Amino acid sequence: MRIIFTGSGEFGLPTLREILHAGHEIVTVYTQPDRPAGRGRKLSPTPIGAFALEHSIPLVRTADLNAENLPPADLMIVIAFGQKIAPAAVNHARFSSVNLHASRLPKFRGAAPINWAILSGETVTGNSVIRLATKMDAGNILAQSQFPIGPTETAGELHDRLATDGAPLVLSVIRDLESGSAKEIAQDESLATLAPKLSRLSTHINWQNSADQIDQQIRGMYPWPGCHVRILDAGGQEKCRVTLVRAAACEGEGCRWNPGEITLPGDICVGDGNHSIRVLELQPEGKRPMPLADFQRGHPWMAGMKLESLA
Repeated sequence: MRIIFTGSGEFGLPTLREILHAGHEIVTVYTQPDRPAGRGRKLSPTPIGAFALEHSIPLVRTADLNAENLPPADLMIVIAFGQKIAPAAVNHARFSSVNLHASRLPKFRGAAPINWAILSGETVTGNSVIRLATKMDAGNILAQSQFPIGPTETAGELHDRLATDGAPLVLSVIRDLESGSAKEIAQDESLATLAPKLSRLSTHINWQNSADQIDQQIRGMYPWPGCHVRILDAGGQEKCRVTLVRAAACEGEGCRWNPGEITLPGDICVGDGNHSIRVLELQPEGKRPMPLADFQRGHPWMAGMKLESLA
């Protein structure tokens, strides 16, 4: 198959790599323009753009795919591209265009399906390969996968698993289209839910929420935008700042403590005090994530200290 690959983010890398390994021809890769990155703000290609350059694949950086003169192709594959594609471009290739989306559609249509699966307390997820449609993520389903979400899994970890899982799913759709055996299933609009783009405002932790809600928020927001907190001593003085990575709900000590206060080392009072959040892993500013026990060797947590959300 002669394939146009359209994408920008890391999510599409496993699929692009496997398409090449399977012997298909990538006629052109289209990606977003280079953007400033790092401390020096040097212009850098997208992850997909960098892969294309490394493997000498024809690459076009474009701010508007619809204005490009697309080459002849059998299929266009769109993964985490970040632009709305007009019908003329969607239908350009012989078999039209398909999209890999990181949810079991029609659940979680939108920009942040991986985060919202965790934020919503889902226990299973998967990928969908769909036809591109005028309405966002509403095209007919060509294939889906399904697997459980780990009880302490972060959005970043789930992203990587879904990215890997998507590659064989897309390859199976390519084979079905090529052989004429592809089957399409319309989405049930009554089951559709949205997964809107996240912002830093959505990382603010309300310690009066339930332990499960806070656990899901911490994991669903990591690594970006991240639930950032500062640790205050019993007198209200700031000790340090960290990003919470992983936590688990546990039993609390009742109304003895206020929400947000540290009770036992590593436990934070939440809700009505009958439950707590036990921090399992965190990331100090400018450092790698680490287990709480390692962090406490240099920054001990004492009962009566407090965590305050920075969002």
